[in-house]
Amino acid sequence: MFSKIIAIATFLAVARGGIVDYASQSLGGSYGGGHEHHVDYYAYPKYEFKYGVQDPHTGDHKTQHEVRDGDVVKGSYSLVEPDGTTRTVHYTADDHNGFNAVVEKSGQAFHQAPVYTNSIVAAEPYYHH
Repeated sequence: MFSKIIAIATFLAVARGGIVDYASQSLGGSYGGGHEHHVDYYAYPKYEFKYGVQDPHTGDHKTQHEVRDGDVVKGSYSLVEPDGTTRTVHYTADDHNGFNAVVEKSGQAFHQAPVYTNSIVAAEPYYHH
């Protein structure tokens, strides 16, 4: 008799244990809960940022500035190119006109003359046996 009870209990445990019910969890109740926190994932986009790098050791000089107000983005960035000129790009982007950029170059381009060396390399003697 005891073995039949164990067998039935085991069968019920296996049958019930195979199904996992997922339901929404209520954090409210009679203890003062029930307040939902609404997160607006579509908040009005508005930001402004800028940064710059001035590294005389590597010669890396660049800046960027950008402002967004709604669906309109305006900004600019500049960098010193290898020839010594500064390239500045002013850009705007919106739903009506798309992305537009104006590129300006300023400064004098300079190119260093190559340095030639006249080195004589003597080949080592080759002996074949």
